[in-house]
Amino acid sequence: MNLHYTYFLILAASIAGPLLLSFDKKVAFYKQWKYLFSAMLLPALFFIVWDEFKTRSGVWSFSEAHIVGLKLSSLPIEEVLFFFIVPYCCVFIYECVRIYFPKVIGQKWGKSVLLLMGEAFFVIAVLAWGKDYTFYTALFNALFIGSLYLFKKWFAGFDASSFLISYAVTVVPFLIVNGFLTAIPVVTYNDAENLGFRIFSFLPWPMHNIPVEDIFYGMLLILMNVVLFEKLRSRAT
Repeated sequence: MNLHYTYFLILAASIAGPLLLSFDKKVAFYKQWKYLFSAMLLPALFFIVWDEFKTRSGVWSFSEAHIVGLKLSSLPIEEVLFFFIVPYCCVFIYECVRIYFPKVIGQKWGKSVLLLMGEAFFVIAVLAWGKDYTFYTALFNALFIGSLYLFKKWFAGFDASSFLISYAVTVVPFLIVNGFLTAIPVVTYNDAENLGFRIFSFLPWPMHNIPVEDIFYGMLLILMNVVLFEKLRSRAT
């Protein structure tokens, strides 16, 4: 196999199942595409700009041996696709959880837990000043979660308990994908800019090299997509 297709093939394998299952009769996720594809644009732009700055400043880097070589400025084209493919897969899981387990919707504990997480992120950001990956991941999570509560009427379609439960499910495939990306490695992190704590350091390849920040980086990406997806969907009903 040509190693230059490594990142591309990981992304293709990631989306294959959710894309095929989008036509399941009960979920019928394809009917939500008009809301999802529009919702993806703003988070993708935010993350692409963030990613570009941090790639240039050496917070993380990409292996030239495992990408096809096409780039948007400093970013491999696969990294740009990541910000569309991963949200697609995760919002698909979110929708499946809501349809197959409707009791998760509207649980009162959801708002309290998410707010507590937002406060914790703010504290982490303060304590992690000087470590770019940790600081900005925590800060952006804190600010976005805070905005959900400050402007709760505008985000009325968002349900915290549905998001938290679905993201707990999503973490498993998300970490598998990240496990391969960090273990090969397609992406390498500068440990001077993160806590240096690996989630599964006690496990064998490929799950042993994932920075703990990746969980919350992914959480923000999916949270932004879910919030905007629900905003657009609620406006249409």
